[in-house]
Amino acid sequence: MPKEFSRSSRVAEQVQRELAELIRLELKDPRVGLITVTDVDLTPDYAHAKVFYTTLGDPAARKAIEAGLRAASGFLRRELGRRIRIHTLPELHFIFDESVERGDRLSRLIDEAVASDRKHEG
Repeated sequence: MPKEFSRSSRVAEQVQRELAELIRLELKDPRVGLITVTDVDLTPDYAHAKVFYTTLGDPAARKAIEAGLRAASGFLRRELGRRIRIHTLPELHFIFDESVERGDRLSRLIDEAVASDRKHEG
């Protein structure tokens, strides 16, 4: 594994941890309720960070959360700069992580198929 990859991974993990804490404790925007930061994908030059998040809200709530996160991105970036010492502070791009929702839907479908099989066997 190249050294740069491991450093980049460590920085992405640190950005993820710090953002999760900042959103939970410091962000006062009422639109941004309970969210989970699921992943951070940094460009190699650290100029941009895709911040993946999930929430248990409906699509309308997700739109409000996305607007709140976008509005707070400058504040979050500035606070991140106070907590993490890297030469380039990434511009934050918030993206709803559909994988959790998709996984939940697949799990329900599997449960339904298993229940249906049991019903037909018995």
